[in-house]
Amino acid sequence: MEFLSSLFENVTPAMYGEAILVTVKITLFSTLLSYILGIPLGVLLYGTSKDSIFPNSAVNGVVGTIVNIIRSIPFIILLVMTQPVAKLITGSKIGDNAFIVYLVIAAAPFVARMIESSFREVDRGVIEAAQSMGSNNFQIIMKVLLPEAKPSLIVGSAIAITTILGYTPMTYLIAGGGLGQMAIQYGLYRFETDAMYISSILLIVLVQIMQETLNYIAKKSDKRIRGK
Repeated sequence: MEFLSSLFENVTPAMYGEAILVTVKITLFSTLLSYILGIPLGVLLYGTSKDSIFPNSAVNGVVGTIVNIIRSIPFIILLVMTQPVAKLITGSKIGDNAFIVYLVIAAAPFVARMIESSFREVDRGVIEAAQSMGSNNFQIIMKVLLPEAKPSLIVGSAIAITTILGYTPMTYLIAGGGLGQMAIQYGLYRFETDAMYISSILLIVLVQIMQETLNYIAKKSDKRIRGK
């Protein structure tokens, strides 16, 4: 009991609980919004590529270049560069909501490339069969590409959500909250190593839970595995 009392002397279990909730909120909202933006971009990248369903080299080149440029900018620099965007959307350059904006801007291009890659794994013969039956591009996307690529898309979402979760400790840079902020504030600045280790362990646990859950769902949705 004395050990537990000393362990939670300055950082209480309730504070850890609140930090977990903030971290999960930031991660889930950022991932959701990244996919809302990333899926159309991924469809555009795949659909406008050569020999795809609606090839357009000009559009593909412009969108691909923009995506690649954003992906190549280090997150901390992107955070500084896009502060006016966060200010416009949330009314502030700091805080959890602003950090979600920064994460979405950084993650959406990454998601778009994963969507494009997942679509490329779909058997071309299935797409050609749908085209021969008179399916239009929208029907091919909704009834062929998305269902056929679903296992790969879910695995990709596990990568995306854990990557985004890995960025959440940077909330301390803009007065945000969460486990990362707690680890920095107490572990680094106040030299309370227990708080740093506990926060880090909780982050690792969250990563494992999210990754294993999505990988399990991906396996369940894979017709090739279910058919064995």
